[in-house]
Parts: sequence; C-alpha cells; structure tokens
Amino acid sequence: MTANSISIQLSVLPETPGVYQFYDQSDKILYIGKAKNLKKRVSSYFTLKHEIAKTRLLVKKIVLIKHIVVPTESDALLLENNLIKKYQPRYNILLKDDKTFPWICIKKERFPRVFLTRQLIKDGSEYYGPYTNKKMVKVLLELIKGLYPLRTCNYDLSYQKIQEGRYKSCLEYHLGNCQAPCENLQSETSYTKDIEAIRHILKGNLSLAIKHFKTEMERYASEEAFEMAHKVKEKIEVLAGYQSKSTIVNPKINNVDVFSIISDQTHAYVNFLELSHGAIIRSHTLEIKKQLEETDEQILEFSIVSLRERFNSISKEVILPFKVLLPEGLKATIPILGDKQKLLALSERNARFYRQDKLSQMRMVDPERHSKRIVAQIKEDLRLSELPVHIECFDNSNIQGSNPVAACVVFMNAKPNKKMYRHFHIKTVEGPDDFASMEEVVYRRYKRLKEEGSSLPQLIVIDGGKGQLSAALKALDQLELRGKIAIVGIAKRLEEIYFPEDPIPLYLDKKSESLKVIQQLRNEAHRFGITFHRNLRSKGAIVSELDGIKGIGEKTATQLLRHFKTVANIKEANLDALIDQVGPAKARILYEHFH
Repeated sequence: MTANSISIQLSVLPETPGVYQFYDQSDKILYIGKAKNLKKRVSSYFTLKHEIAKTRLLVKKIVLIKHIVVPTESDALLLENNLIKKYQPRYNILLKDDKTFPWICIKKERFPRVFLTRQLIKDGSEYYGPYTNKKMVKVLLELIKGLYPLRTCNYDLSYQKIQEGRYKSCLEYHLGNCQAPCENLQSETSYTKDIEAIRHILKGNLSLAIKHFKTEMERYASEEAFEMAHKVKEKIEVLAGYQSKSTIVNPKINNVDVFSIISDQTHAYVNFLELSHGAIIRSHTLEIKKQLEETDEQILEFSIVSLRERFNSISKEVILPFKVLLPEGLKATIPILGDKQKLLALSERNARFYRQDKLSQMRMVDPERHSKRIVAQIKEDLRLSELPVHIECFDNSNIQGSNPVAACVVFMNAKPNKKMYRHFHIKTVEGPDDFASMEEVVYRRYKRLKEEGSSLPQLIVIDGGKGQLSAALKALDQLELRGKIAIVGIAKRLEEIYFPEDPIPLYLDKKSESLKVIQQLRNEAHRFGITFHRNLRSKGAIVSELDGIKGIGEKTATQLLRHFKTVANIKEANLDALIDQVGPAKARILYEHFH
C-alpha cells in the first residue's frame, strides 16, 4: 500500500476516543492501541521520528488502519485490554506467566470441602485466589484445618443417604480432624457456620472469627468447661498470630489494591498488592518485556486492568505512584505521607527485589542478555545516539612529576577486555601537567587506531572534570573525530558526569547500573595506571643507584641484586663478598663508590 493510501486513511480518522488496529499486507494485526484523540495519536506514528528500531519497523509494515470509536477514554482502555488478550499482536506488551497458580476451593455440595486446586470448574463452587505465594496457601489451609474440623472425603452426603446410615466415621473423626457429618454427628447448620467463617478468613477478615471464638470461650468458661475453653483460647491465639503477621499498616485500610512499577530500558516490573481489612492477602510481581517505546504510565495502565481481572479484584480504590488512566468507578490515591504511602513503598520494594533476583539469575543463565541490557541502559542514561558496545577510559598517573604515565582500559559489552588495555609513557609534556598529558595520550591513541584502520569506540570516558574533558576534546578536534565519538568526564568528588560544552553536569542515581559501569571503568584505569607507575618508580630507584656507577653495567647490577636482594645489602657488603660475585676489578669500583 502506498504512502498516499495511508494519508487517505489518516484523513478520515475521527478526533474522538477509541481503539486503533494496525494490519500488515497479509491482513495480520500488528499492534492495538488506545487514544483520547484517534486522529492525533495514529498520525503521530507517521510524522514523528522514532528512536526505537522496532517502532520504525512497525510503521514500515502498516498497510491498513482500522478503528473503533468508544464514548470515553476509560472505555478505550478496557476495550484495548480485551482486544490485546484476544489477538495477542506481535508489537504489544503482553502479561504472560508460564505458571498455573493454585486456588482454594469451597466445593458446592452439602457439607462443602475446602481444598487446594489448580483447575477451575464452573459448577457453582467458590474459588479464592489465585495465590502466587505457595507458602501463603499452605499457611491458610493449615490455619483453617486447625480451627475448623472439616470433612476431606468425597462422599455424597445427601440427607437421605445419611439417614439411611450409608456411611461410617473414619480415622479423621477419631483423630479429631472431622466431626463426622456422615453419621449425622454434626448438623448442617453448625457446619455451614464454620464455612461462613472460613469465607471471611479467605477474604482477609479475621475479626469475625476471633469474635466468635471469644464468645464461645466465655460460654465454656461460664459453664466451667475449662478444658474446652482452653482449646478455643488456643484457636484465638493462632488467629491473632496469623493476623499480626498479615496486618501491615492499618486494619482500617480495607479492599484496596496497590500497584507500583520499576523499569529499565528493556523491561518493566509491576508489583500488585491486594489488601483486605489491613492485611495483605496477595502479592504478585510481573516482568514485562517492552516492545516499542512504552512509557511507565502506559504499562501500568494496561497492567492494572489485566491484573485486577486476572485475580478477580473487586476493590474500588487503587494506590498508585503517579496518575494514570483508570476504568470508571475506580478511585486512585497517590499518597505522599501516611500508611498508604508506606504500602506503596512496600510494593516498590517488592518490585525492586524481584528485579534484582531476575538480574542475578540472568547473569548466571544468560550473561550475554545481561550485558546487552546494561549497554542499552548506558545509552539511555547518557543520551547517546548509538549503543556503547566499545568503551575506553583514560587516566593519568604521576607523583611529584616523576615517571609521568597514562592508562587506557577497554570495556566490550560492559565487561573488561584486558587484552586491549594500553599503557603510555608521557613523551611531550614537561612536568606534572594533567591536561596536556591527557591531550597527548588521547591524540596518540586515536591517531594510531585511525592509521591502522581499527574500530573506534562508541564512548570515551575521561577520569576528571571539565579540565581533563576539554583537553581530550582538543585531541579529538586535531584528529577530526569530534562528534563522531561520544565523550564524557567523571569527576571524583560527587561522581558527576560532564558532557562537552554543557556546564551543568549529570548526576546519575547512586544505584544506577550505568554509574556502576562508569565507576568500574574509572577505577580500573586508575589501578592499571598506578601499577604501571609504581613499577617504573621501583625500577628507576634501582637503576639510579647502580647504573650510575661507571664500569657497572646492567648485567652486573642484575647479578648483584639477585644475590644481595637489595641495594642496601650491596652497600654493607665487604670487599671479599663483592669479589666472590663480580670479580676484583668491579668489586673494588663498587666498594670505593659506596665507601
């Protein structure tokens, strides 16, 4: 389809809320999106310059644009979510999990069983969940089993069969785990009360169960049935212990969902907390791979609708880190202080920990993917035009002007490549002049790479502030490389990043992986340069002591040091000891020199 055809399709789009669909030449859906103004949003794909290659590729493939008009932007959000789930377009983010999470089922039957299941059968049974934390399911079921003696058999306990005496009590009854409704030893009314209390517990409301047991305990105590009263008291303590572990902030915070998001260049991590009566009854973090240029707002909007639908949330309020579009009837709270802010911080901490765990696994399982992600993050943080796969860092090293040297270290894919490290003796600079030294080594390094036809780095890091950066830029100017290689300086005091011709430095987050890589480059260049400088000074001290003696050559000096270990020992040696090593002529020269 021609560009003219696209223009015609754009011209007829309405300026109303709706959902748009992009199709390729084989009539396959590529992308589904929502818009407050269909005409403006869809037109932007064809008029703006897109930095992400995937977006550019998507736009090239579009041959047909379809749209659905809806009354409000909120309706567009819900429709977009449903259509993405149905068609799963290639370029849309999708919330996927390879796990089938467990549910707690209250079976629709006379004397209902309560059990864990991974299958939802539409037979009128009640399902609570799904639970992403297996430990929570286990704790809940053990809590219920300890509080309420329920049946576990799958008998048909109809009124008629029980009256006919079809069943006999089993071992569970004799162990105290069941009250044998199969033999009519527990009434349906009593059993139903227990099931109702279990429903409240599964919804996070423990107060009714605690209140019921307290009333029961007081009744037993008044009847002087102290053993039974003690057993009920133990149940209250179990409930209170579970509640103390579950209540996070404030029991008055009821039926609230909390969402937070942590993201980097390639992935986003959305955490979802569900609260009921001040207790967290669910926590789930989802990893989302970014497909195009999705913002955190777009990802969070989609995640809120999808996760609430998936986990059957009926909460009317959501706590969020920032304002996003929500379905109608849903109240958004963006807290700054107080208990709700603490909940949001907890959610963000869960998302951050989840991301750290994923990255740790990635380092071990897929180090190449991990490296690519960090390189992409550096590109974004430093606003570079291309991925900094090849980075070089320079550092000068001289002490009191002696043996001035410089070091260049090389990172490939955010990892040190020690075979490419280089040392430099400063040749043209007199005295300790860091700026001139930096200009010299940068010039020599890239003059040689140009002459050899070797590949140039995408990023140069200079250890130092504006002065050292300016000196390095002079070298790039002489080589006509300015603008062809990105270059920054890192100052030690506050770890600020300086850019050419920008007086205001960039301050990266102290926990930023980009900053950690740049610091590692700087530290490695410093270590490499200092080691070289120290070796030169040690060698220089030896040379100045022995090679300055007329008649004593390098070979003789090496032989003496191998035997006497230090110059101080040579000075203290008597004439006979020296003669044994180098003969009478050289021994007398040495002895007379030192004495």
